[in-house]
Amino acid sequence: MTIDYAIITTGGHQHRVRSGDTISVQTQKGEVGEKVTFNDVLLTHIKGETIVGLPYVTGGSVTGEIISHGKGKKVISLRYKNKTRHRVKTGHRQPFSSIAITDIKKGNNASRKKVKVNDGS
Repeated sequence: MTIDYAIITTGGHQHRVRSGDTISVQTQKGEVGEKVTFNDVLLTHIKGETIVGLPYVTGGSVTGEIISHGKGKKVISLRYKNKTRHRVKTGHRQPFSSIAITDIKKGNNASRKKVKVNDGS
C-alpha cells in the first residue's frame, strides 16, 4: 500500500499534503465552502511513482475547500531602551485559512526521469 501525497508551496511555505488532510495557510481569497486550487506543486508521489518538478510539476495541482478563516495566537513584540523610560509594546495576530484537501492531480514532467520508490512492502 502506498501513501499518495504532494508537496505544494503557498505563501512562502511548503506543505506536504494528502487527500483528506486539513492545513492552515496564509489567508486565501474566497468565502467558506469555495474551492481553491494550488498549482505550485513541487513534488507528487502517486501509486508509487514520484515526479519531481523543475521547479514545479507540469500539470500537477492540488484542490481543496476553504473550511474557515481565522487569526493565530497573539505574538507580542517589545522594544526597550534603558535609562530613558522608552518602551514600545505591540501585538500581532497572523490571519490564516483552514483548507481541507480534496484532490491531488499527478501531472507530468516529460523532461524529468520518473523514479520508482520501494516502500519496503
